[in-house]
Amino acid sequence: MRTITKKPEVLAPAGTLEKLKTAIRYGADAVYIGGNEFSLRRRAGNFTIDEMKEGIAFAKAHNAKVYVAANMVTHEHDAKGAGEFFRSIRDIGIDAVIVSDPALIEICATEAEGLPIHLSTQASATNYETLNFWKEEGLERVVLAREVGMDEIREIRENTDVELEVFIHGAMCISYSGRCVLSNHMSMRDANRGGCSQSCRWKYDLFEVDSLNERQSLLGGEPTEDFSMSAVDMSMIHHIPDLVEAGVDSLKIEGRMKSIHYVSTVSNVYRQAIDTYCKDPDNYQFDPAWEDELWKVAQRELATGFYYGTPDEEQQLFGKRRKIPVHRFIGQVLDYDEETGIATIEQRNNFGIGDEIEFYGPGFTHLHQKVEQMWDEKGEPIDRAPHPMMIIKMKVDAPVKKYDMMRKKR
Repeated sequence: MRTITKKPEVLAPAGTLEKLKTAIRYGADAVYIGGNEFSLRRRAGNFTIDEMKEGIAFAKAHNAKVYVAANMVTHEHDAKGAGEFFRSIRDIGIDAVIVSDPALIEICATEAEGLPIHLSTQASATNYETLNFWKEEGLERVVLAREVGMDEIREIRENTDVELEVFIHGAMCISYSGRCVLSNHMSMRDANRGGCSQSCRWKYDLFEVDSLNERQSLLGGEPTEDFSMSAVDMSMIHHIPDLVEAGVDSLKIEGRMKSIHYVSTVSNVYRQAIDTYCKDPDNYQFDPAWEDELWKVAQRELATGFYYGTPDEEQQLFGKRRKIPVHRFIGQVLDYDEETGIATIEQRNNFGIGDEIEFYGPGFTHLHQKVEQMWDEKGEPIDRAPHPMMIIKMKVDAPVKKYDMMRKKR
C-alpha cells in the first residue's frame, strides 16, 4: 500500500493581480509574483506594495500563500535598497522571498529577519550537500535546478530535510538553469537582471561573405529548420506519482507572463491530478482528459526535460510545431442569473451566434454548447461580440459560475 506523507503544493505564476486571483481560484495553493525591484521578469506586470497587499489579503482568505521572486544576479550598486524592500514585503505578510544571489540572501537574512528565504533555481542547486549548506545559512526551501533528474531528487530527499521545489510545467531555458548571456550579446538586455529577449528562440541561418561583400547562405536557399536552440516545453502531468513519492514539497508552474487562460487551465489540471492521486494512490489512474485540457492553451510540444535522462533532439523544436493548440480564450463569466439561465460575459476575443464554445471552471467543470442568443449591455440583440472587453449577455444551457472561463476552437 502506498502512503502519502505529504501532498505537494501547487505553485502557480502570477504576473498580475488578476492572474494571482485566477490561479488561486483555479486550485493553486500558492503563487509567486515579482515586485518592482530585483525580479527576473521586467516585462511581467510586477506588483506594487499596494497590489501585494491586496493579493496577500485575497490569498489568505483562500488559505493560499504568496511568494515574491527577487532572483536577479546583482552587479555593483544593483542591491541598493534591497534591505528596505525585503523589510517592506515582510511587514505586509509575504510568505517567502525567492532569491539566487548570495548578496541578496545575506541582506535579507540580516536586514529583514523573519522573512523566509527560498533559493531560486537560478542558483543551480543540484546536490544535497549544496542544500544542506543553504539550510545552515537559514534557508527553508530550495528550488532545484531544472537539470536535476528524478533519481537525483530521491537521493537528495533522503539526505536533507530542506523543502524541495521543482518545475513541472512550462517553458525550458536552453541554457544551464538560466545562466545565459546570449540576450546580453544580441540585444544588450541582461538575462540575469530581468531583461532576457529569448535570443535562443530566434531563427538563425549560416552565411558567408564573398569578395564582393555579398552575403550568401551556406545552407542553400531557405533554411529547412527554423530554429537552432529552441527547447520544447516541460510537462510532468503523466508523472505525478513519481513526484509525490520522491518527496517533493512544491510543484511549480512556469509562466508569469502567460495569460489568465493559461494560468487557470494549467493550475486546474495539476490540482485535479494531484488531488486524485493523493486521495487514493493505490487505485490511481491517469485521466487522458488532463492532457487534452493542457493542449487547449498556447504552448510548444511537451516533454519531461531532464527528469528521466538528458534531453535529445526530440525535446528540441527545430521547425514547425508538430502539434498546435487550437483553442482560443474568448471570455470570462461575470454573473449568472439562475431564473433566466442568462450569463453576463466579459469578452476577451471575438465570438458570436453559431459558434461552438466551451465553459470551464474550478474543479475541472466543463460545459459545451452552441451560442444561440446574445445581447449587449443595453439589452439589444447582437450577432457577435467583436470589441475587446465588451460586456454581453447570453443564454447558457446549464448553470455557470462567476469567474468561469470561455473558449472556442480557432
